[in-house]
Amino acid sequence: MKNHRAFQQMLQSAKERICLHAPEKIAQKSGAVFHETGSFFELQSLNQKIRITYPDCIFQPQIDEWHKLVILHYLDLADGTVVSSQMISFGALKDGLIRGSKFDRDTESMIQKLLAGKTQEQICEICKCLGAEFVKDRADMCAIFPFLPHYPVWLKIWLADEEFDASGKLMISKSADHYLTIEDAVTVGEILISMLKAISN
Repeated sequence: MKNHRAFQQMLQSAKERICLHAPEKIAQKSGAVFHETGSFFELQSLNQKIRITYPDCIFQPQIDEWHKLVILHYLDLADGTVVSSQMISFGALKDGLIRGSKFDRDTESMIQKLLAGKTQEQICEICKCLGAEFVKDRADMCAIFPFLPHYPVWLKIWLADEEFDASGKLMISKSADHYLTIEDAVTVGEILISMLKAISN
């Protein structure tokens, strides 16, 4: 119950911070679209188009509470920096040495389990279910997920061979620090992995 109360306080604080910004400025910096008629933001997150009313921050459709919190933080923190196509690890983010590096290590294990026994075609279909597109890369496969308008996440995959099991790494844009904190970035990664698991089961 204590954790639930703490989370609700974080959510309420995030909603209050949104109200400190002009909605047009939020839209300009975040890549969301603000509709004056109806007073709501609209943005794409993975495979979903999401509406967030302003100023009361009601989401439609309903999504996971942590996903809501990350989106609110994104709308609050976005500064409009051009999105970098350079991929870095979570550990390379600002303040990511401890929290991000641990997430990098933990994620590699989770991705390995996620990929086990799956063909390249099956992996491709799972990723596409979340709106991913595939780009050329030194890895065998590289999926780019549009988590938020200016917040891509990459999944680099090396397919299994006679010697090694399939493996993968989640990567983030070098510009990610201009949109979310390290704690939010890790939450983004956890949400993405969780959704990939749910689709693959």
